Amino acid sequence: MKLTMYTDYSLRVLIYLASVPSSEKLVQIKDIADSYGISKNHLMKVIFHLGKLGYIETIRGRNGGLKLAISPKEINIGNVVRNTEEDFHMVECFQDHQTCILSPACKLKGALHQATQAFLSVLDQYTLEDLASNKEQLSSLLFERPEPST
Repeated sequence: MKLTMYTDYSLRVLIYLASVPSSEKLVQIKDIADSYGISKNHLMKVIFHLGKLGYIETIRGRNGGLKLAISPKEINIGNVVRNTEEDFHMVECFQDHQTCILSPACKLKGALHQATQAFLSVLDQYTLEDLASNKEQLSSLLFERPEPST
């Protein structure tokens, strides 16, 4: 199973926000993009969607920024993945339109469906709080980056 970059970035944004030293501090999209070395434009769409889902709060204006809208212990990772992945169609027969001649007798679809459910079941056992429980280590990687030498 491979997650899309969209889901990867969604999880990274949430981990970043859960790792911010002060929960009251607002974060800028640019800071997240710089920490991960990814495009600010890619993150804007992700952040907009995470806001619509109720995971993060975005505050507009001069002193605006982002923060978690709910506690990290209330953010279930399985649900985040379900809400950010477009689909879990691992093979053609998962879709409505299929052309595989084996479909009427194939047992692969059932096995892959079961595997996908097991994958999500494991993720359902974790919250954002679990993923950010090593806050000091995450903070040192995300926020205490050395300045580039000139």
